Amino acid sequence: MAATANGHTNGVNGHAESGGFTRFADVPDVIDIPVGTDGEVVDLNLEETPEDPSELCDLLESENAARNYWVTIALAYVKQDRSDAAVEILKRALEVRQQGRSDERLSILVCLCWLYLWKCRKASRVQSTQDTTRDDRTKDHWLKAATSTLNDASRLNPSYPPLILVRGALNILRASLQQVQGERVETLKQATRNFEDAYKASNAKNLMAIMGKAKVQYSHGKYAEAYTLYQQVLERAPELIDPDPRIGIGCCLWQLGHKENAKEAWQRALALSEDSSIANIMLGLHYLDESNHLSTSDPEFVKIYTKAMTGYTQTAFKKNGWNALACVTFGGFFLLRKNYAHVERLARRAIEQTDLNAIASDGWYLLARMEHYQGDLAKAQDYYGKADQARGGDERGYLPAKFGVAQLKTLMQDFDGAKFRLEKIITTSKSVEAMTLLGILHAEDVFTAQASGSKDDKSDSRKKAVALLEQVRIAWKDAKRKITPDSSVLLNLARLYESDQPEKALACLQQVEQMEMDEISEEDLPEELEDEDAIREAKRNMLSPQLLNNIACFYFQADKHSIARAYFQSALNSSVSIQHRDESVDTDALVSTVSYNLARTYEAAGIEEEAQKVYTSLLSRHPDYVDANTRTAYLTLQTDQEKGAQAIKALLEADPSNLEIRALYGWYLNKNKKRTLQLSEDQEQRHYKHTLMTYDKHDIYSLTGMGNLNMAVARELPRDTDQHKERRTKTYMRAVEFFDKVLMLDPKNAYAAQGMGIAMAEDKKDTSAAVKIFTQLRESIKDASVHINLGHVFCELKQYSKSIENYELALQKSRQKDPQIMACLGRAWLLRGRAERNLEHFQMSLDLSKQALETAPDNINFRFNVAFAQQTLAQQMISQPEANKTLEDVEKSSKDLDIAIESFLEIAKSPNPPFPRGDIEQRANMGRNTMKRQLASAIERQAEYERKNATRIEEARKMREEQVRKREEEKRAALEKAEEQKRKIEEERRRMKEEDDALIAKKIEEEKAREEADYTTDEDGNRKKREKKPREKRQKRKKKNEDTDTEGDGLADGTGDERPKKSKSRPRSRATSTPASDGEPRQKKKRRLERKGTAVKSSKYKSTEMVEDSDEDDDAGIQPATQRSEQEETPAAETPAPTSTPGAPDDNMDDDDDDDDDEEEEEEAAVSRPSRRNKPARVLDDDDEDEEAPAANGDTSMVDETVGAAGDSDHGGD
Repeated sequence: MAATANGHTNGVNGHAESGGFTRFADVPDVIDIPVGTDGEVVDLNLEETPEDPSELCDLLESENAARNYWVTIALAYVKQDRSDAAVEILKRALEVRQQGRSDERLSILVCLCWLYLWKCRKASRVQSTQDTTRDDRTKDHWLKAATSTLNDASRLNPSYPPLILVRGALNILRASLQQVQGERVETLKQATRNFEDAYKASNAKNLMAIMGKAKVQYSHGKYAEAYTLYQQVLERAPELIDPDPRIGIGCCLWQLGHKENAKEAWQRALALSEDSSIANIMLGLHYLDESNHLSTSDPEFVKIYTKAMTGYTQTAFKKNGWNALACVTFGGFFLLRKNYAHVERLARRAIEQTDLNAIASDGWYLLARMEHYQGDLAKAQDYYGKADQARGGDERGYLPAKFGVAQLKTLMQDFDGAKFRLEKIITTSKSVEAMTLLGILHAEDVFTAQASGSKDDKSDSRKKAVALLEQVRIAWKDAKRKITPDSSVLLNLARLYESDQPEKALACLQQVEQMEMDEISEEDLPEELEDEDAIREAKRNMLSPQLLNNIACFYFQADKHSIARAYFQSALNSSVSIQHRDESVDTDALVSTVSYNLARTYEAAGIEEEAQKVYTSLLSRHPDYVDANTRTAYLTLQTDQEKGAQAIKALLEADPSNLEIRALYGWYLNKNKKRTLQLSEDQEQRHYKHTLMTYDKHDIYSLTGMGNLNMAVARELPRDTDQHKERRTKTYMRAVEFFDKVLMLDPKNAYAAQGMGIAMAEDKKDTSAAVKIFTQLRESIKDASVHINLGHVFCELKQYSKSIENYELALQKSRQKDPQIMACLGRAWLLRGRAERNLEHFQMSLDLSKQALETAPDNINFRFNVAFAQQTLAQQMISQPEANKTLEDVEKSSKDLDIAIESFLEIAKSPNPPFPRGDIEQRANMGRNTMKRQLASAIERQAEYERKNATRIEEARKMREEQVRKREEEKRAALEKAEEQKRKIEEERRRMKEEDDALIAKKIEEEKAREEADYTTDEDGNRKKREKKPREKRQKRKKKNEDTDTEGDGLADGTGDERPKKSKSRPRSRATSTPASDGEPRQKKKRRLERKGTAVKSSKYKSTEMVEDSDEDDDAGIQPATQRSEQEETPAAETPAPTSTPGAPDDNMDDDDDDDDDEEEEEEAAVSRPSRRNKPARVLDDDDEDEEAPAANGDTSMVDETVGAAGDSDHGGD
């Protein structure tokens, strides 16, 4: 935008030179009304007009005053905010001019119409309920009056330009009050046409028409177009203040996202008009928006919010208390302060006074929130609906009002209605608040179903809740949105993740922990803390104990007992600190729960003594704490079986209906009962049956225990007859029924699912399905049982490596080395050894069987396993080839076989052998009678094999050593040869260096001698350079039929042999003409063209035996590549290709050489010059010789392309 327009500043960077144009600025303070016919006038002070304008009207009528007096006086009344009197004056003027000219009536009608529109802006939207003294006529009344007046004027002259502008303004006001979007758009289109017609009728000078069109574009949402129009107005009338285009410019910039530029425009408007309530309220809204992007705990928030409300909004309200925008904004301030009386008064005033639906919507929304806070949900719902309808309702409407209705539906327990409205909101706009509330509603459905034990499938609700709340978490990461994280979202997510994804639940709780720690001020911490870890620990002790307890529980479930212990301790410290800060708060229940959890953590970590201390402390305060008593009895049972059993029985007698105690007693019976295949005689079975029949038929532990009992009995039942097999199958089916009942009550019960998998594997032999079940249960069941079952199944599938892996995991998870797991592991290694025929696997099986027997030496089954492993290993020693075993292994197996035979005989004599006695005795006899002889033979064969093998090994060793020795010798000889070669090369390099140094020294001496010869002593004894004798110029021999044009010093004689000269300077260009020997200008050299392809031998150079210096060779024999490439482009018809003789000397000439050098060079040339030539020599200019150096080794010499191209070469050709 230009800085100046029409000689005035544009009002953006400075004030206009003249005063700004304001509304009613052209109304004078005093007006002279003509009286009579002799030129007398009456002075009327328009600043002190009478209350009743009747006398003035009578005066104007009696004096037949012109219409401009009527209009000016009416405007003076309007300026004093007495518009009713102004209307009365204009109506009286129309009565007086009833029979007057139509143009005078037309101007009065237009003014009256503008006045009606002015009153429409000031009037209430609806009947005022607050100020009964105000005019009760509404905006609609004045619009109708303006329309009627406009119609009257149109009948007089419908094309009257001012009338067109009035019609556009009327349509804008009518559109602002219309609720139906289609009608509103059509009315705005009519207004656009009106303003365009008015603009054209004024020859593009009517700025109010541009302002009107800009407002229409803004109402259509075309902010860029509106901005351009407002800019045009400001450029053409920078002094315009009321109406101020800067307000419109700021609004457009705000909508376009340039909020700082919008603020600058409004600040400029306020600087030009300090009484502008509009500029003040717009700036207040800007700072209010800026404060919304800050946290309420931020010190800047208070500063900016105070500036917005007290600095600008309050100022705007004081300057114009009926400004609807100021009222609704100030009402929001009082709503936060819960000053509901002011809220209702300001909201009602905004609704009544505004001519914009959006501001009316804000007013209804304020009332709705007020009623919402006060608990009148019916009124709140009604006001929310009106706020939504004021902005279009349904698909358009007001999003906060829609969300308010959803909140009310939630409070009214209409969750389905709330979800329906929230889903509609989310489909149109990704509102974080709506997604949060909808996600929490879905989460509550899940939590309610869990708490009530409902069997309804809530997986869809859970997925929706997780998806919505995770979207909210993602929105927090958007820096542009500046959304403050909400801990309720994270806590609900943690509860949703708790059962299936505990690691995600823990992450949510940790984020809440960090949020709460960030809110703790440094001032609340002890002063002596300096270490970062100490500060963090101090902050953690100030957090919510419930949060810390939950975090610790997740760490406990993840087997991270040390971290869990630290969090439980922090939770205890936090509970104690809460009690110290507020003694009225009862934290005893919380402390008891956290203490129990801490003791369980000690117990799981193997620190039973500390756990016992915590339990004792807890029971001292709460002796009837059942869980603590139960755990104490269990710990006692681990250290003292008798006392522990008494403690458990005492607990059961004290509270026989407690299912937890009954479960512990059932576990005790399982570990200590006498095994029997008759279920009716089983103590554990009778205990579970009593629990189910007497106390709770749906007790999960008892049902699972019954299933395990039936399955254990079925596993031990004989299967030698069909009757036994049928009984075994029925017992398995009975176990499956119990497990199925448990899964109906608790679909996620891992132990019941594991029992189903065991039954499928053992009874139905469906090992693949069992593997799937056990694999899924690995993450749910933390003990060793699932890995034991996986080991069993993989062993049946002959996947021994996986079986061994799972048995080892089970052994790691068992706190004490379980001998039963060791026995299973030994069996797996034995089967793997048989499959792979590997002696190491058999040895591993034997070692594990021995370890199991050492742990339980009285167990006859483990003793049988050791004997069986020893006998199996002996069999493998017999069958394995000699190369795979050693004599020591065979002898050891023979000894182990003797031990195994004795063990079999003793086991067969025991009261309850694991297998039939006859089978065991038969195995012992086989070992004693057959295997002993075979082992003896194996020992003899192994000894003979190792003796022979030892001889072969010794021979092979010696042969290998000889080969190694030979390779080392060859390697050493090669190294010596390489060293000798290296020495010779170094010696040769040294010798060559010495020779080079001697040659260099000799050359330096010769140079010094030559320099000494060039200097002499003058008369005064000073050294000076010897003067050169003038050199005689020699005539060059001319050949027949050949033009010569060479320099006088170019040839020594006419033989055609050139004398080589040293070149110290750059050769002169061939194009430069030099004088001949007789002082006449040189003639151009001529050159005969040769036929294409004709080879011409060069007669210029003769070979020489001298080796020129390397510098000279560089100058003479090497031609730049660029020059050669240029010469190669010369056409063959113009460029002869002479063949140079290899070894030709440098042909560059140096005129600065002294005579002595010339004489030496002549002598050298005479020695190397042949006596005669067969062909006449070609005479070349020295410049030509420089440029046409011969190529070595028979290469073709190239001619300068500039010469060939010119066609006037100075070389002659044969």
